[in-house]
This record gives sequence, C-alpha cells and structure tokens, in this order.
Amino acid sequence: MLSNHLQNGIETARLVWSRLPSSEEGERTEIELPSHSRGAESLDYEVIENYAYREAQAQRGKLWVSYYVVLKWLFSLIIGIGTGLAAVFINLAVENFSGWKYAATFSIIQHSYFVGFLVYILFNLGLVFSSVYIVTKFAPAAAGSGIPEIKGYLNGVDTPGILLFRTLIGKVFGSIGSVGGGLALGKEGPLVHTGACIASLLGQGGSKRYHLSSKWVRVFESDRDRRDLVTCGCAAGVAAAFRAPVGGVLFALEEVTSWWRSQLMWRVFFTSAVVAVVVRSAMNWCKSGKCGHFGSGGFIIWDISGGQEDYSFQELLPMAIIGVIGGLLGALFNQLTLFITSWRRKYLHKKGNRIKILEVCIISLVTSVISFGLPLLRRCSACPDSEMSPGIECPRPPGTDGNFVNFYCAKDSEYNDLATIFFNTQDDAIRNLFSAKTFHEYSAQSLVIFLVMFYSLAVVTFGTAVPAGQFVPGIMIGSTYGRLVGMLVVKFYRKLNVEEGTYALLGAASFLGGSMRMTVSLCVIMVEITNNLKLLPLIMLVLLISKAVGDFFNKGLYEEQAQLRGIPLLESRPKLYMRNMTAKEASKNQKVVSFPRVVKVGNIVSVLRSNKHNGYPVVDQGQNGETLVIGLILRSHLLVLLQSKMDFQNSPFPCDMRGINRHNFSDFVKPVSSKGMSIEEIHLTEDELELYLDLAPFLNPSPYIVPEDMSLAKVYNLFRQLGLRHIFVVPRPSRVIGLITRKDLLLEERDHSATTELQSTSVRSQHPLLDSLLNQE
Repeated sequence: MLSNHLQNGIETARLVWSRLPSSEEGERTEIELPSHSRGAESLDYEVIENYAYREAQAQRGKLWVSYYVVLKWLFSLIIGIGTGLAAVFINLAVENFSGWKYAATFSIIQHSYFVGFLVYILFNLGLVFSSVYIVTKFAPAAAGSGIPEIKGYLNGVDTPGILLFRTLIGKVFGSIGSVGGGLALGKEGPLVHTGACIASLLGQGGSKRYHLSSKWVRVFESDRDRRDLVTCGCAAGVAAAFRAPVGGVLFALEEVTSWWRSQLMWRVFFTSAVVAVVVRSAMNWCKSGKCGHFGSGGFIIWDISGGQEDYSFQELLPMAIIGVIGGLLGALFNQLTLFITSWRRKYLHKKGNRIKILEVCIISLVTSVISFGLPLLRRCSACPDSEMSPGIECPRPPGTDGNFVNFYCAKDSEYNDLATIFFNTQDDAIRNLFSAKTFHEYSAQSLVIFLVMFYSLAVVTFGTAVPAGQFVPGIMIGSTYGRLVGMLVVKFYRKLNVEEGTYALLGAASFLGGSMRMTVSLCVIMVEITNNLKLLPLIMLVLLISKAVGDFFNKGLYEEQAQLRGIPLLESRPKLYMRNMTAKEASKNQKVVSFPRVVKVGNIVSVLRSNKHNGYPVVDQGQNGETLVIGLILRSHLLVLLQSKMDFQNSPFPCDMRGINRHNFSDFVKPVSSKGMSIEEIHLTEDELELYLDLAPFLNPSPYIVPEDMSLAKVYNLFRQLGLRHIFVVPRPSRVIGLITRKDLLLEERDHSATTELQSTSVRSQHPLLDSLLNQE
C-alpha cells in the first residue's frame, strides 16, 4: 500500500500549511493570515543531496567555485549600494515634501490661519492617499513594517509576496507618502524590508515578470543561499536607516536570524560598511545645497557629544525609573496594537480596499487636526537670551529644521514649544528633544500633551494599510517622557550638571527596549546615532530594566505581530513541557504517508491530491524482507517529475542509476516569490497514470533522523539551529557501525596524496595538550 502508516515520521512544526496565491499573479488583493494553518510554507534550508545534486557538484571545478564566491561578495556590494541609494531617495523625498509643506503652511498663515490649515491638511492627505493607494492596488505585501515577515523568512517560513519586485516599489514610494504625510510612523522598518527585497531579487537573478533577470547571476539555487543574501539585506536596511553599520550587523544577529556563521558575518559586515559609505557620500553631496530642503535632518544622527559629560550616583535611581516606565509603556503599546490590529483585520479590512483607504485618510485628517490645532492652544514663550545661549537661532526661519518654531505668537521674539515638536519631521523633532544646553525649552504641560496624543496616534496608525515602522515613533515617545524625568531631576537636584537631552535619550532607549525587547543591537544603534560613548553604561542599564519589565507582561512587538499574522516562528528556546515529551509522543497523531521506491504514477497523483504534505518517506525492502527507509522525497520534486514525464517507465523494477542524466539540479529549484506548481495544473493521460516512476535518483538519501525516545526539546533545537523542515522519527537502532569524535572531524587534505590524515598527527609534536585531549575522545 502506498498509504503505509509509519509511526516514524514527523512533519515540520506539526502543521499542515497551505499556500496562499501570490500577489505576483494578481489573484488576491490582500495577504490575509488569520491563523497558523494558513498563509505560509516552510523553506527548504536543508541541502537535498540527491543524484542530480551530487552530479552537479562533481561537474563544478575550482573555476566555478571561485565564480560562486566572487558573486557572493559582489552581491553583498550591490545590496549595500542599492539599499543605501534607496534610503537616500526616501530621505530626500520625505525631507523635501515636508519642507515644501511647512514652507507653504508658514507662508500662508501669515495672512490666514484657516487657509494655512486647509493647505496643511490637503498636503498631508494627498501624500497619505498616494501611499495607501499604492499598497492596496499595487503591492499589498508592502503594508506594515515587514520585519515580522522577514524574521519569519529567516526563521524558515515563506510568506507569499513579501519579496516581490512590486513589494520593493510599494515599500519605497509608500514610505515616502506615509512618512511625508505626517503619520505617527517611521521609515526604518520598511527600509529593512526594502533591503531584504533587493537581496532576494539579486538571489533569484532579477524579476522574470518585469523582464529584469539574467541567467548569469542565477546561481543561488537553494533557499540557504537566498537566506544569507536576505540577512545581508536586513543588516543593510538598519545601517541605512540609522547610519549605524555595526548596529545593523547586531540587529541581524540578535533580532531576525535563526542561523549564523562566521562567513556570513563577514559578508553582512561588508554590506553594512558599504551602506555607511554610500549614505555618508550622499550627505556630503547634499551639503552643497543640491538637495533642496534636505538640511541637517533626514539621515538620523543626533549628535549629543556636547551634552552631559558625567553622571552621579544619585541619578541612577531616576534612570532606573525611566527603564521601568519604558517597560510598562512598551508592553502596553504591544498589547494595544495587538488588540486594535486584530480587530481591524477581523472586522474592518474584510470589507475591501475602499475601507482601508478611507480608514487611513481619516487617521491622516485626525493627525493633521491634532498637530495643527494643539499648538494653537498653547502660550508662546520668550526666546532665550542670545548672550546666555550663543549659537541658538530663535525663532528659526520658516521651512527649515531646528528648534524654536514661531507659531501663532504675538511677538517675533517668541516661540511655541509644542509647535517645535509637531511642525518638524520626526528626525528633526527628536534632535530638538535630544538637544543639549536647552534648559526649559519645553514646558511639562506641552510634553505631557504631546506624549498622550502621539502615543495614541501611534497605536491607532500601526497596522493600517501603509508602510509603517515603529523605531522613530518609539524614540519620540520615549524621548518625551525621558525629558520629563530629566526636568524633575533638574528641579530636585539643582547642584548636579544634568542635561534634559540625556534623559530624553535614555527614555527613547527604554521605550524601544520595552516594546521591541532588543538589547545589544539597540544599545549599539543608540550609541552610533548619538555619537556619545560615555552614555553606554546608562543605555545598557535602562535597556536591561525595560526589557525585564516588558517580558513580565507579554512578548516583543515583532513576535506579537508575527503571531497575529499566522507566522509560526520557532523561538530561541523550546517550551518547558517539551522536556517531558519524546519524539514518538509528539508524532503519534501524525498520519505519515510513504512511497515505495518504484511507484505507479497514478498512485503518486492520488496521494498528492489527497493531502498537502510537503515531504514523503520513501521505503524499500531489505534482503531479509524488512522495511527500510531509504530517503525523503519532496512534494515539489514529485511535481517536477510528473510535469516533465521524462522518467516514466513501463517496468515496475528499479532503474539503473548510472543512466539517469535527464535532469539538472536547477530543474528542481523552487520559485522564489510565487506559489509554484500545483497538482491541479498537471494533466496526465490514462496510459501515463499506469506507468511507473523510480524515486531513488531524486530523493534525499540522507535526511535527518532521531530516535523515538529523544526529548522533544532536543528535536526542537535541531529544527531551529539547522533550519530543518522534516525529521524522521525511527525506532531505537539495533547496532552501531561507527563512532565519530572531534578527532575525526579535524581532517587535513594533502595536495600530493589521495589519502587524508588526522590533523592531530601533524601537530602532535608541537601541541601535546591538544593531542591528549583528542585521544580522550
């Protein structure tokens, strides 16, 4: 029987996943993932060492290997350049749109505040409408930050549509509209997704749909190679967003990847360095005034090296309080966004794209009314004395970046502190909050009002159908309450040299730590973008406290959103109950379907139509009549064989393996950003269904196998650390044919001999300690 129920198999993550149509085919206008049983498919990170693969490896000489390595580094260079240029383009567009908007608004309100108000609203509404229209009509996968989906991809879960060329275009232009339109969101998360899309398109040799592909660069034929490129793209996105190359490398290591090795680290580091060079070159070019309204803002760099030089023991308590506040507000933010996003996807977004567009436009109107109306209710303050504060321009010229905005003030020498925050791009507003030597620039009332309103707007805006990042909004929220705490410290500790801007920085770090639960990478990013290494211990303190407080209530923002989108992430550690379960207990409810080595074509079609498993054990009879598991055949490989029909045979007996050369390894490569082939698309005649197919040349003869009494926690670690999709559970082996130790893995190949020798023998006379350790194995 083909449906041979073996109790020695387990499907990945105990899930039966079905594919969703890709937006590349245009069959859906939305990628909707309501549960874990829909929306994603595992990636095959394991190398399928079938006959075609081994034959391809044997034909590849040193020249091909050199070309392969050079192409990897070349792609790392191109990813860095492409991501850096994308960041430059987005920043220039956002800064210029914002500059035109503020210049027009401030020019018109000199004559009529109401007309200026209408112009301000319409400008924001037009930009936001362009963003949501691009996402809903052209690139549905471009909505949101994209980091949960990319994290799932690097964890082994492929969500259809997230790495398409149209998604890349939607992310770039959608981010310009949503951020330039003044919504409470950022462009940093979308930049990570942008870098990943650029890397994926390079890995697949371009986009066939838009005729931008080349076979000369289509050598990365496995999910493992593409995963490495996407990792480089993620690091490049962070490096481009924050001008933090080291932070980008650590972000990829800590937050998004489940697989890491030293060779990959070097390429990721190289890519981030290239991004830093591209961004800095663009900034130097813009200093000549060729970039329009692009000023000191745009590329995040909040230099506070001239701020607080040192801190005292008395300040550690308020700094710890900032960490606690960040953990509480971050956990609350995660919970609120999860609840609202869940409600939005369950009730609102199911009504179609018109509702999505209307929702974003309403949020844009509310945001514009709040940002324009609230400063009108605040009193203006007198500018600081120019003699006491040299180098400060108060009020600043309209339409330029800087502190001290004159908005609805009776005198020319006054400024509106709330307008100083609202009537700036987010980068400039954060620079103002971080600014040193600006005591009493903001009143406590204005900071509280801004904190409540912007926090509420960020919660409501996150999850709408526009590209949305949460890095910069999180920094704005944290820096606001951080500066409030700094004002209290200045009030109660008058003798200390306290800078409010320093506390704003710590508040920003605490909120990001409490919401995103990053530590090492976030710490390095904050140090790189502030250019102040002296604050490193304080940033570490607030990050540890805020993460510990936030973990007490819920998971991080990206984990919560991934769970909401139905992306089954394998976390870094197995659950506690897995220690008390065995692999046999976990797989006892699984219906394992296997194939014999030589199987009738009609039976293959019947099995593929009756279930959605992605891998099938292949069994054969031993010399003594016992059943032997000889390998694993993938569903995608079976579909290729059925489609080609070249390997069908009349005989029900095994074929000669040496005569099989009809397929190349590239024939079995799965498409990157499409749903691939389905059994319904394959048409076979009645005569063809009666033919046979020998699966031995096409199966993976060395799948990963675990004994039935291995703990489920150990199986979990194998899955995550090796990036597996299937593991066979087998009875306890009857005999041992060999034992491999560390000594057997330290082999050294000789150039003039066909034999190999142990490395320990070549160093025995020089390293007796190493020799003794190896012999103990």
